[in-house]
Amino acid sequence: MKRVYLIRHAKSSWKDSLLDDFERPLNKRGKSDAPLMGSRLKDKKIIPDIILSSPAVRAKRTAEIIAKKIGFEKEIVFKKDIYEANATTLHKILTKIADKNSVAFLFGHNPSLNELAEKYLEFNENIPTCGVVEIEFDCDSWVDISVKNAKLVSFDYPKKEK
Repeated sequence: MKRVYLIRHAKSSWKDSLLDDFERPLNKRGKSDAPLMGSRLKDKKIIPDIILSSPAVRAKRTAEIIAKKIGFEKEIVFKKDIYEANATTLHKILTKIADKNSVAFLFGHNPSLNELAEKYLEFNENIPTCGVVEIEFDCDSWVDISVKNAKLVSFDYPKKEK
């Protein structure tokens, strides 16, 4: 079994209109939503073997906050390809994960995370900021993940009623 958590970055700030998109930080809500979702993952006792993240400031900060909240002690892998990626690129990134890793977190952006969820599942919802889509693949190697062996396990986001 392989399991991936597609995690959209928390809400970002648009306060500085001169700031490059890549450099946009989290806003106040983003700074509270990221630890909230980290706590929810921790409550479910979810700790990934590997965390991959876009290096864009808002995604990087979301990954760091959640990693700290769940007690992830390894290095986060920042991959520039995740920023402005399409679903095909994200799929290729996932298929290159070493098979010793069974659980992966992928921190990124929309629309690519939504497109990836739609590629694997019949997933027609929008992934809101700091939303988490948990997908399980019935296979032993990341190279074999596909729509044929994918199953939606959970979908959570900050404003979802518990």
